Amino acid sequence: MNHKAIYALYPNVRCIDDTAGAMDADGNPVTIDMDAVNAWVDPDAYKFSRALEYPNLSEFADAYYWAQKGDTTLMDSYIEKCDVVKNKYPKPTE
Repeated sequence: MNHKAIYALYPNVRCIDDTAGAMDADGNPVTIDMDAVNAWVDPDAYKFSRALEYPNLSEFADAYYWAQKGDTTLMDSYIEKCDVVKNKYPKPTE
């Protein structure tokens, strides 16, 4: 059961039990449309996908060092790699 989707779609839900279902603040069951839950797209998913594919921060540190010394070759490469990831997983527009 996608708890994050249920909480996003049903703000009155205060508790979810995979066996008993969703309940409001008074412990009353909340009817959930599982088709809507399954169709829900996490608006933050791009952040997690990006984090897995961004170049390593140690690569950034080295690129930054050399950029401060006047050689931006590594920094240009690092930024290009970040741009590829950002284009692959664009930020959703609302």
